[in-house]
Amino acid sequence: MKGRQEDTMREEETDRFSPEDLRGLFAPPPYPETTERIRERLLLSLRALSRRNGAPTSWPSSSLATRFLESGQPLQPWSFEDYVQLLDDDILPHVARVASPHSLGHMTSGVPGFMRVLGDLVLGLNQNLVKKDASRVLTLLERQTIGMMHRLAYRCPAAFYDSHIQDEDSTLGIATSGGTLANITALWIARNSCLGPRDAFAGVEATGLPAALDHYGYDRAVIIGSSLMHYSLEKAVSILGFGADSLLKIPVDRHGCVCIGHLRNALADCRRQRARIVAIVGIAGSTDCGSIDALGELASAAREAGVHFHVDAAWGTPLLFSALHRDKLNGIERADSVTLDGHKQLCLPIGNGLLLLRNPTAAGVIAKATRYMLQEGTGDLGRCSMEGSRPASTLFLHAALHVIGQQGYEFIGNENIRKAQVMAAMIRDRPEWELLMEPQTSIVLYRYIPERWRVRRTQCHMFTPEENRQLNELNESLQKIQSEKGSTFVSRTIIENSSQGEGAPIAALRAVIVNPLVEDADLRAVLEDQAAIGAELEQTLPPRRRVHGHEDMLFTVRP
Repeated sequence: MKGRQEDTMREEETDRFSPEDLRGLFAPPPYPETTERIRERLLLSLRALSRRNGAPTSWPSSSLATRFLESGQPLQPWSFEDYVQLLDDDILPHVARVASPHSLGHMTSGVPGFMRVLGDLVLGLNQNLVKKDASRVLTLLERQTIGMMHRLAYRCPAAFYDSHIQDEDSTLGIATSGGTLANITALWIARNSCLGPRDAFAGVEATGLPAALDHYGYDRAVIIGSSLMHYSLEKAVSILGFGADSLLKIPVDRHGCVCIGHLRNALADCRRQRARIVAIVGIAGSTDCGSIDALGELASAAREAGVHFHVDAAWGTPLLFSALHRDKLNGIERADSVTLDGHKQLCLPIGNGLLLLRNPTAAGVIAKATRYMLQEGTGDLGRCSMEGSRPASTLFLHAALHVIGQQGYEFIGNENIRKAQVMAAMIRDRPEWELLMEPQTSIVLYRYIPERWRVRRTQCHMFTPEENRQLNELNESLQKIQSEKGSTFVSRTIIENSSQGEGAPIAALRAVIVNPLVEDADLRAVLEDQAAIGAELEQTLPPRRRVHGHEDMLFTVRP
């Protein structure tokens, strides 16, 4: 990174600032020839980052951080060309190569080329969707886009949408910057709905949670869902005043799905303990392993208990388009609210989330107004949004629904799942790998097994807790080394219920297949790269020894 000394030298050499130059930065297109040349240069850099080969220059994160310690800022403006040179030298060689087909660790990927053109348009227009007169027709477009996704999830009659899409008193959904805010907003609505105004009581939004619980005769309020709920639910219970202990995490089975029997027991316990159940949360694609809860059974449990049913479908969104896989989401149409995330498997730029609401008037319990905007009847989308000012990001989804289309998204979702099944088959066929869970969507969990233990695995022998601890160390080191090398990538997670027995914490390599450009050969290349790293790590292990009549590993991995 350019240091303060170099910046000072720049400033001493020339006095660049002029009001005319500053105004020129804001001039509308056409842009100067220099700007267009730089644009082409950056596009070449983007293409390079999308290649299968050509890993970025690798530095340990701690060493790279030392290059970004300067807190001073230039007094005189740089030319844009100079700044782009800084990007070329210090930034672009070290970014995460999320668009590479050899990068299988993230839930985001590259975006289609037409999105980059739309990105210029969204930035250039700089519309503010908090207020209708700051966005005008884009408010109408956002309402239409939300209606399209609502129809995909809930399948209400066409007349329903004709009535509600552009009705300013109806809210079919709320655009957000991602799944986190969508989940928090859903539980905000659920809280205000079940602890709202009654008689002379003003409701939880006005009085706070302790007064609301006291008024309604409860000792506490809880949210119930799977132990694999997204961590945004932990944020939600803290922000909404419930406290972390009020998020009741129900165990999952070996497939990563919530145990319905345990959940029903928890519901009964809550009733006995005077705990107000604010919502039941179902997962349609967990971030750990892609598992999908039995949404229909959860919907029934929520209906019987008289509580809000929320579905987090941030990862499972594309299954809604698929005739082949949509039945995995049966029951989602009974949810009171649904979180969708466009910047995952819908291939949109980061910053595209949605909360869908079955009841068009449900969001009224969180509506806000000010004297200068958001007044009742204005049609301002910010009335029911946790965010204030926000860009016209819904334009990306609106465009994708037309340019990629339902058939395109169906193909992408089906192919992602097919590739996950192909990768799972590759893992099963190789002795150095253990498949930890059959993929339900397009996330594959597996781990590397050293040669000395492979016979035991093929004989279906379970590893001891100590052996699993050592395997965890090995696989964690493998993933770290692979990440530092940069030519291929998967992430990792910890699962606590697998073929090794309930409650055994297992470090799992986690391949996330989301990039439409990934081919079967890329899956094989990632596994081969990992196998080579694993073989190198094995060379650091001490010789086997006999302990109590059997071979014992007892090693410490040195990455």
